[in-house]
Amino acid sequence: MTKIIACFIALALSQNVFCQSGQGYQTPPEEIASLVDAPQTPAVSFSSSGEWMLLMERPGYKSIDELSQPELRLAGLRVNPRTNGASRSSGYNGLKAVRISSGEDLVITGLPKDPKIQSVQWSPNGQRVAFAHQKTTGLELWVLDLTTGKAEKLTEPVLNQALRGSSFQWMADNKTIIYKATMDGRGDAPAKPLTPKGPVVQETTGKKAPVRTYQDLLQNSYDEELFEYYTTSRLFTIDIESKKKVKFGDPGIISQISPSPDGNYVFLTYIERPFSYIVPYYRFPQKNMIVDKTGKLVRTVAEIPLAESIPKGFGAVRTGPRSFGWRNDKPAELYWIEALDGGDPSVKAEARDQLFSLAAPFSRDKKEGITFKLRYSGVMWGSDNLAISYERWWSTRQQIVSSFRPNDPGSKKVLFDMSYEDRYNNPGRFQTTTNAYGENVLLTDDNGKSLYLIGTGASPEGNRPFLRKFDIRSKQTTELFRSQAPYYEYPIRVLNAKKGLLVTRRESKDDPPNYFVRSIRKDNLTALTKFPHPYETLKEVKKQVVKYTRKDGVELKGDLYLPVGYKKEDGPLPVLMWAYPSEFKSANAASQVEGSPYEFIRLGWYSPLYFITRGYAIFDDPSMPVVGEGDKEPNDTFRQQLVMNAEAAIDKLVEMGIADRNRCAIGGHSYGAFMTANLLAHSDLFAAGIARSGAYNRTLTPFGFQAEERTYWEAPEVYYTMSPFMHADKINEPMLMIHGEADNNSGTFPIQSERMFAAMKGMGGQARLVMLPHESHGYRARESILHMLWEMDQLLEKYVKNVKKETATIDTEVHKE
Repeated sequence: MTKIIACFIALALSQNVFCQSGQGYQTPPEEIASLVDAPQTPAVSFSSSGEWMLLMERPGYKSIDELSQPELRLAGLRVNPRTNGASRSSGYNGLKAVRISSGEDLVITGLPKDPKIQSVQWSPNGQRVAFAHQKTTGLELWVLDLTTGKAEKLTEPVLNQALRGSSFQWMADNKTIIYKATMDGRGDAPAKPLTPKGPVVQETTGKKAPVRTYQDLLQNSYDEELFEYYTTSRLFTIDIESKKKVKFGDPGIISQISPSPDGNYVFLTYIERPFSYIVPYYRFPQKNMIVDKTGKLVRTVAEIPLAESIPKGFGAVRTGPRSFGWRNDKPAELYWIEALDGGDPSVKAEARDQLFSLAAPFSRDKKEGITFKLRYSGVMWGSDNLAISYERWWSTRQQIVSSFRPNDPGSKKVLFDMSYEDRYNNPGRFQTTTNAYGENVLLTDDNGKSLYLIGTGASPEGNRPFLRKFDIRSKQTTELFRSQAPYYEYPIRVLNAKKGLLVTRRESKDDPPNYFVRSIRKDNLTALTKFPHPYETLKEVKKQVVKYTRKDGVELKGDLYLPVGYKKEDGPLPVLMWAYPSEFKSANAASQVEGSPYEFIRLGWYSPLYFITRGYAIFDDPSMPVVGEGDKEPNDTFRQQLVMNAEAAIDKLVEMGIADRNRCAIGGHSYGAFMTANLLAHSDLFAAGIARSGAYNRTLTPFGFQAEERTYWEAPEVYYTMSPFMHADKINEPMLMIHGEADNNSGTFPIQSERMFAAMKGMGGQARLVMLPHESHGYRARESILHMLWEMDQLLEKYVKNVKKETATIDTEVHKE
């Protein structure tokens, strides 16, 4: 029916539109299709104790049949009513375990046939793994015991995983799991009434309440009933040894289950009415409470009202307590954050946030902790003598990392004060170990005077990950390990600091990522995995990091891939450039090098690298910085900077003898699609463009988008100037638009592509619009991905590779402004 309506509308708009509703899914050439079907490399997880490595085998892409299952879109959620779980969840089809100390594989028995595994979660002591198993009728709770290698089912398909996050948690005793179950005897879901109860009415309060363009919101009272039906849960505990189940606490819409480290208490968050039609469920009213291990109420910590009126800006937060958690280093001490500036980034304040805490038995008043000059962004606990706090501020890109003693609010000392855009000087992330509760706490040495840092190690030569020891008093670092060419080796976790043992993930241009135990002292490696090269046809493809400079002096770079066997004497190649813009507050930060020349090729549905096999040079992720220094905002000159970036990239590839200037295509996904349409509208640099899941009319996102904080009414000229929809008459190159019919990303409603197509059609432009059934912002079905690649191949072959020279001459001057 949708396709019929789409054709009718298209024909009504113009007799020149050809609607291919019966075309069916197409398949690209075999050299591309075979790469799509290449086996997936397993995901890897490590036990908290560092004893075990779990390999989680990933299936190939879903079928369109799997993606076409029933789906409800409620309050920002997408729910499969058959399973009472997330409708678009990904999972694993097998588990393997390796003992890190010996490298031996564990024989696992008892796994379900054709498993669909989700929400893998380690027990605190790292000896067991709990997971959800999806059946057609629901989700079961399972457990894998690594001491025996035996997996067994704990429940029938009753898990309620409609809300985001896990539907179960381990208790501290390592043998009890608390989980959310659908309500017994709840009956059938509410039936949609044939006759409405009345109109849907919304009313403003007269106060400013800017809200971003959220998707999948509640729309009427029937949606409210469905939301309540599918999200309401009853809590149970289950002893995995005796299999005894016990009801726990009160039923309700439970969004958070968090047992205390000692297992004597559980922190719960309940979602309450009134619901909203303009914000997702996580901004609905909340009741936050602590219960004991039998489910009896100990204390209601906070009742938080509906948050429809959060101030605008990226530093804006809701008022009242937020970001609840247990101190990992204490048996049972809850902490949270409260805004001191009303949650409004436009308010001048000496301190933005404050830390508060409440310790068992929770009978006293809350305890005041440190304050934050900027907006709180995280805390890492170590002991009563040491914790680490993180805070940052969007508009200045400032980040402050400090140490403090949790019981002394005046003890805070700044360790790093920096721009988080400055990748070269990023100190890395402090490392953790597990304590007696199985919780992560700061990894210290020298009687608590030193910490350990793992970082990406950005540098002018590319990323060189590191492990460093950090002296808290002197703030000096000692480098213990640094990745060396020709490898890219990233430290994953420190196994034994005193012995200098760590797990790393190592790869090169020719070797796929694999996991190793590295001895820093002995400078040797012991392999934990031996994943094979997944792409035989790309084995000889080499990656080259190309550096160049745009005309205002900002330094840029991109990753160049050439077809196997290509020689410069073969002549210039057609080029596919695939990019995504990024905003910066300093030209210096924009000029910094990202990535590594020694990383292995990675393919996904999102990648342009498939087209190496079709004879194209691929210029992947060329820098597209948009800089606004000082009081200037990056988007004030968005168009001009995009064109400068693209000009510099093409000029460099032509100078190298790689690119045929007349046969270059530009493409991107999401904000990269927005970039693509702008480059076609405001330059004649490209022969064609590919825009996937983009937004083209910024007036449809009037309360901000991407990195833009200003509203349409504050900066109407910026919104107009940046919107390629407003300049559709200037696009005189073919543009392929692809969009998921069920896109749920904020701002990229499918109507964005539909209206852009209509605009180009109305102005005589050359456009093709492909709407992928059931697909969201990222594409999941094998049929959709193959068809997407077929569409891209058709465009590139016709308008880029094989374009006639007399029609391909491109004026490199930017004359469309």
